[in-house]
Amino acid sequence: MKQWVSLFGYLEGFSFLILLFYAMPIKYIGGDASVVSLVGAIHGFLFIAYLFLIFLGVGKQWNKTALLHGLVAAMVPAGPFLFEGMLLGGEYDIPNSA
Repeated sequence: MKQWVSLFGYLEGFSFLILLFYAMPIKYIGGDASVVSLVGAIHGFLFIAYLFLIFLGVGKQWNKTALLHGLVAAMVPAGPFLFEGMLLGGEYDIPNSA
């Protein structure tokens, strides 16, 4: 699960940065809104998939704090990159009760 969250976190984060720093200037400076439509749709899909994967992991592998932090990380530029570091560091892992 962590590998999928990491992959989609990177993809979602990069798509958000591309949307902000590439597509939006093309729209407002160059007058071409088609790039925003394409990149925005891709980013929207990756955003929903990223949140879905976080929801799947909470309760099974991670505590509920991971959900809150994952939601916040998905809203800010470069947030998924920081969240992934905490996720892979084991900060949110549920201890095994064996």
